[in-house]
Amino acid sequence: MAGGYDRRKRIRRLKKIILGTVAAAIIIPVIVSILLGVRVVSLRNRVKELEAMLLTEKEKNAGAGVFTLASVEESDRNQEKDTQEMEGEGAQAESTDIQKEVYFTFDDGPSANTDEILDILKEYDVRATFFVVGKTDEHSVRMYQRIVDEGHTLAMHSYSHKYDEIYASRESYVEDLTKLQEYLYQITGVWPRFCRFPGGSSNTVSNVDMTELIEYLDENGITYFDWNISSGDAVREDLSVDTIVQNCVGKLDNVNIGMILMHDANDKITTVEALPEVIKAIRERGDTAILPITDETKPVQHVLSNNIN
Repeated sequence: MAGGYDRRKRIRRLKKIILGTVAAAIIIPVIVSILLGVRVVSLRNRVKELEAMLLTEKEKNAGAGVFTLASVEESDRNQEKDTQEMEGEGAQAESTDIQKEVYFTFDDGPSANTDEILDILKEYDVRATFFVVGKTDEHSVRMYQRIVDEGHTLAMHSYSHKYDEIYASRESYVEDLTKLQEYLYQITGVWPRFCRFPGGSSNTVSNVDMTELIEYLDENGITYFDWNISSGDAVREDLSVDTIVQNCVGKLDNVNIGMILMHDANDKITTVEALPEVIKAIRERGDTAILPITDETKPVQHVLSNNIN
């Protein structure tokens, strides 16, 4: 009897232990979950507070001149943009100041003076146009190439420069010019597209109507250029430097496009001596660009257009 009572007592105790264990297994995770949820909410609130503090601090730093990498890069981009705008405005202002164009053109070369002329042009960073004749000596061949290599315009005058032969007929003129054109191409690889008639398109020695020769040039894509300013060096070989400078610069007020005639010949020593002074005098004006002849150059022509401006 007593033994049965003790067994039942042990069973009830065991049931309590089991029920307690089960209850604990259920209640403890719930309590832990609640505590973790409360902790998570607390941490989220803390994160928001920290984010707000960081944002406020960043705004303070930006106001105090403290820059992040992103802000520095943005500043660099803005500075580069401002610089480009300023350079563009400066270039536009400089371009606006340029009202006239001047072209240095040298006839009859190459000569013993060509090297020195090219040296001067290189020193002053000026590009010119050389209306050359046909010469086969080693120095002349080198000068043709140097003219091209240094960015000047290689143009045609005539191969022989003998007026009586060149202007004997249309055929003789074409033969002479074609010979020069092919010769220069053979040496330099440049196919010249510009020319100047010996004596100009208004010369009075040609036995051929100059309009016929001009028509030939037009048909073959060749543009001819005369001049509206003469250095005067064709008149006499001992023309003074001051006179040449005055001849080249004195008429610039009367033209918008100045096509200056000079000569590249062995006896034109004062032309070479005057060249730096002419360049400096033109640049001192501040309104004139010195340019080589290109496809965009408006030609000065005595015949047909009679363009002397």
